[in-house]
Amino acid sequence: MGDHSHGSPNTSGTVATAGQGDEEKFQNPGLPPHRPRLADTNPRAEKRAERQVASLFIVSIIGTIVFFIGYFSIHLDDASIAELRLQNILLGLGTAFAMLGIGVGIVHWAKTLMPDHEITEERHEIRPEEDRVVAEKMVGDIIEETGIKRRPLIRNTLLGAMVLAPLPAIAVFRDLGPLPGNTLRHTMWKEGTRLVRDPSGTPIKASDVTLGSAFHVIPDGLNDLHEHKLEEKAKAVVLLMRLNPEDLNPSPGREDWAVDGIVAYSKICTHVGCPVALYEQQTHHLLCPCHQSTFDVTQECKVIFGPAGHALPQLPIEVDSEGYLVAQRDFEEPVGPSYWERG
Repeated sequence: MGDHSHGSPNTSGTVATAGQGDEEKFQNPGLPPHRPRLADTNPRAEKRAERQVASLFIVSIIGTIVFFIGYFSIHLDDASIAELRLQNILLGLGTAFAMLGIGVGIVHWAKTLMPDHEITEERHEIRPEEDRVVAEKMVGDIIEETGIKRRPLIRNTLLGAMVLAPLPAIAVFRDLGPLPGNTLRHTMWKEGTRLVRDPSGTPIKASDVTLGSAFHVIPDGLNDLHEHKLEEKAKAVVLLMRLNPEDLNPSPGREDWAVDGIVAYSKICTHVGCPVALYEQQTHHLLCPCHQSTFDVTQECKVIFGPAGHALPQLPIEVDSEGYLVAQRDFEEPVGPSYWERG
């Protein structure tokens, strides 16, 4: 066999001699040699990277401006479906570019302009006062390494983007308004209000509602509103159905809430407020398309499947002297999802 003894393992720095009881020792390879980036050696590349970072921060600023253009230029009270769609696009793109510009800009800044040397430091015992001094020095070094003091273009665009970026969130949260109080407990429905078709506003006679049919219903007068029309519709919209009266199982006190098998229930799902728009005639089930909550019309629209928290509120109805369906009064419970003051 060939002779393989070309120096002892200990002198080569790899592994200690086996069988001597010593722990295995590995040579510390150290850090790889630093490879300078183009921006480290080329002033023109450095300037170009600085302008790229500033441009990304400017993109964030433009995104915030786009958000506010969509937010304030389109009024919900008299907006069409096309205008609402445009507003949603502007709000979504504006928010996306506002956040994306800052995030990508900071990452690009770190990768192209900030120092990229790798260093190792030995851990030392904790000494509060000394650690405070060290921490202050580290913060100072970080600020110095970012180059933010000597790069006013990046500094100013970053400050502008950071100041504007939170404003869309403030505007959106402001729209949430104060606590609901009693605003969600009352809708446009009141005694004698006619049930009319959505969106035409045509009154509905009891004779128009055939067995198994379903109508999308709003209160009479809703289409004449000029302010808060969408808000009122979101609370008052109703589904009207006719079942065989023998299939209904009203609880005590609700026996007169229906008219010959015709029942009216809120169209707003009690999970997150999606419109419950699918009626299964054979099973008498109402389905919400968002999260598949299912309500049984024969059991006062109680939840039989899905995440909804409670049954759909029922609107008490009756027939007026002309044969039209009208509300007896408003809903007796708040419509829509559960909230902290629902009770």
